[in-house]
Order: sequence, then C-alpha cells, then structure tokens
Amino acid sequence: MERTKEDEAGETAPEGGSSGSGGVANPTTGPAGSTASTGPTDSAGAANPPGTAAAPNRAMNSFSPADEEKFRGVRRMKLTATGLLLFVALVYVLATWAENSGAGAWAGYVAAAAEAGMVGALADWFAVTALFRRPLGLPIPHTAIIPTKKDQLGVSLGEFVGENFLSQDVVRQRLRSVGIGSRLGTWLADPDHADRVTAELATALRGALAVLRDSDVQAVVGEAINRRADAQEIAPGIGKTLERVVADGGHRRIVDLVCVRAHDWLVRHDDQVMDAVQGGAPGWTPRFVDKRVGERVYKELLRFVTEMRDMPAHPARGALDRFLADFAADLQSDTDTRARVENLKREVLGRGEVQDLIASTWSSVRQMIVAAAEDERSELRLRVRASLLSLGARMAGDARLQAKVDGWVEGAAVYVVTTYRDEITSLITDTVAGWDAEHTSKKIEAHIGRDLQFIRINGTVVGSLAGLVIYTVSRALGG
Repeated sequence: MERTKEDEAGETAPEGGSSGSGGVANPTTGPAGSTASTGPTDSAGAANPPGTAAAPNRAMNSFSPADEEKFRGVRRMKLTATGLLLFVALVYVLATWAENSGAGAWAGYVAAAAEAGMVGALADWFAVTALFRRPLGLPIPHTAIIPTKKDQLGVSLGEFVGENFLSQDVVRQRLRSVGIGSRLGTWLADPDHADRVTAELATALRGALAVLRDSDVQAVVGEAINRRADAQEIAPGIGKTLERVVADGGHRRIVDLVCVRAHDWLVRHDDQVMDAVQGGAPGWTPRFVDKRVGERVYKELLRFVTEMRDMPAHPARGALDRFLADFAADLQSDTDTRARVENLKREVLGRGEVQDLIASTWSSVRQMIVAAAEDERSELRLRVRASLLSLGARMAGDARLQAKVDGWVEGAAVYVVTTYRDEITSLITDTVAGWDAEHTSKKIEAHIGRDLQFIRINGTVVGSLAGLVIYTVSRALGG
C-alpha cells in the first residue's frame, strides 16, 4: 500500500520518527519513500523472500477501506494529543519567562504544572509509541513490542486460550450452565423446527446415498451376506421353526390349499391323467383293459384327494404331520441331515443368479430410500418427524433425559477439547506467525490506537495536576 502525505504527517516526531513499524531499516528506498524489494510481494505490498509464496492470511496482511477510515481517526487523535503537548510546552515557556520577568508567584505555579504536563505527555507518548515502533527510530530495548514480539504474543495467546477456555472444567461448567438438553428439547418440540430438521436429514441422506458407489456397497453387502451365511448353520434354526409350525398346526393351511388345488387340477385334467396311465401300460394288454385301469386309477386318485381335502383327520394328513415332525427333529439333531442342508445352502448361494440377486438388493433399497426421502408425505419422513417431536417433548419435560443429553454433549466436547487442544491452539500461533509484522502492527494500531491516544491526553492533564500539587506542597512546606 502506498504511503500518503497524511500517513507521513501522522508519523512525524514525536509520533514515531521511524517509517518502519518495527524500527528496522528498509532495505532500499526509492523516490517518495517507496521500498524496493528483491523478492515478490504479497497483496499488502510486504516483501517476501525470493521463491516464497505470498502470505496466506490476506486479512491481516492488507488494509481494507474500513481499516483506512479507522487509521485516519487515529491520526486525528495523534494530532490532538501532540497539539496538547505543544500547548503545555508553550505555556511552560511563557510562564517561565513571566516568572523570570517578576510577573508574580502565580507564574511559578503555572510553569510547574506545564512542566509536569510535558513530562507526563512525553512519557505516555513513549509508552504508546513503543508498542508499535521504535520511538524516533532509536534502537531502544523493549520497544516496537508488537512487530518484534508478534510470534511470542501468538504463542502466549494460544497458551492463554488453551488454559482458560479449552480446559475440561471450563467446558463442562459452561455447557452445564447453558442447559443444552432443555433448550434442544424445547426447540425440537416446535413442529416447524421438526419439519426443518426432517428436511435437512432427508437432504443429508440423499447426499450420502449419492456419494456412495453402488458397486462398492453391493460388494460389501454381498460379502457380508455370504460371510454370515457361511458362519451360521441354518438347519437347526429351520428345524426349530418347522417344529413350532407343526405343533401349532400352521402347516395345515398349506396342506388344505394343496389338496384343493390338486382336486381342481384333477377335475380339469381327467383325460390327461387317464392317458398317462394308459400310456404306461404294457403293450400286450388289450386297449379296453388299459382304459378301464386308467379310469379306475383316476377315480381312486380323485377320491383320495377329495377325502384328504374334506377330512381333517384323514390318515394321510396324520402321516404328513408325523413326517414333518420327524424331519424337524432330524434338522436339529441328525448329523447327516444337517450336513445335507449345509451342502444345499452352499450350492444355492454359489449360483450366479443368487449372487446377482444379492448384489441388486442394494440398488432396490437405495431407490426406495431416496424416493422416501424426497417425498414429504412418505412414511419414512412422517415417522422421523413424529420421532423428533416426541423426543423434543420428552427432552423438554424429562429432567433425567435432559441430564443424560447434557452428559453426552459435555463428554463429547471434553473429548474434543482434551484430544485436540494442541491442534486448536496451534491454529492461533501458526496464524499469528503467518501475519506480516508491519501490517499487523498497523492494523492493531488502527483498531486500538485512537483509545491509546487518550492515554497521552490523560497523561498530559494528570501530569499537570500532579505537578501543580507537588509544587504547591513544596512551596507550602518551604514557606
């Protein structure tokens, strides 16, 4: 940033003396005080070493229009404080001349007050100026504190924040005083807020599903199903289920259905059944015999199915019940039966059609979830909304639940603070270390320099009053 005449006027002695905020001589100066640099410059005009990039923090390495306006206010206050210093100096000269000219005792009081005012003004000017630059450009120790101690100040600030803001006790106490559980419950109990959270969750869910690759998820789902199937023997579970079904008579509905369908099929396909029986007869038997045999077999088969359909206590039904009960027991205890079921399971899972079905499961589930998340009246979103409202109502009125939520939040916050405190504080120290010293000093001065000039004004006034009191006491004691 180019220096203006107003900048130069605001930095004349006794305001600074040195054009550099750190008191370090510029490498090469050109016309009108411009600085020549051998390396590239950042956006603020500060020179960087050759081969290095511009400073990353542009906010602290450049001046905004608002900063310029504040700095103009600082310069006006500097002129006011300096004008007051020149005024008391003029008063001191005139009062001393009047005292030496025999104007009276009052001149001594005025001269003493003005003299003390000059001392106070100069001392406070030195103190304020030493924060930002070397007074009069002199290499006085412990001056230009901000530009020369910037990195140390950053470290101290990081340590201060870590010890006083990121400690476990402070975090717990602050979160406990906030009452997050109660506030969150009251907020969620509002239907508008529940709608908002539901919409945000739906958006997040759609985004997460869009990011996931179908091939990866399908591979994971397929591998998980196959691994679980291989690790879990299914025969005992099937046997227990079949045993309960048989004991409760649940299989009888299936038997009834099969009998009804078999009877209806036989009635509709009588010719096919008789033709099948005749076709299996020996060639040497007469055809009329084959026909009579076929008709007899068909009638007996139809009678058997009809009786089995209409008689719940039919012997065939009892035999089927015993068969299923024995099979259920074998599935649970017979080693050979269990081994056969496991082999069948592996054969079924190994078929390409089954693997394709497993892999395609994710696509179907994803489409279903996305459709439900997009539909505001879907069962998924309605249930989520109802759950949020119910949770909010419980949290708003249940002190135990509030305490539990507060404990979870406190525990999570304390874990983050204690685990990543060094990383958090290093953000402060590293950021401060990356600031340009000159612009940092000037930016800080722009923000607090106006108030600091009141220290100079107060020093002039207080010094004058103190000098007047001391001179008065001295004269009284001496008199």
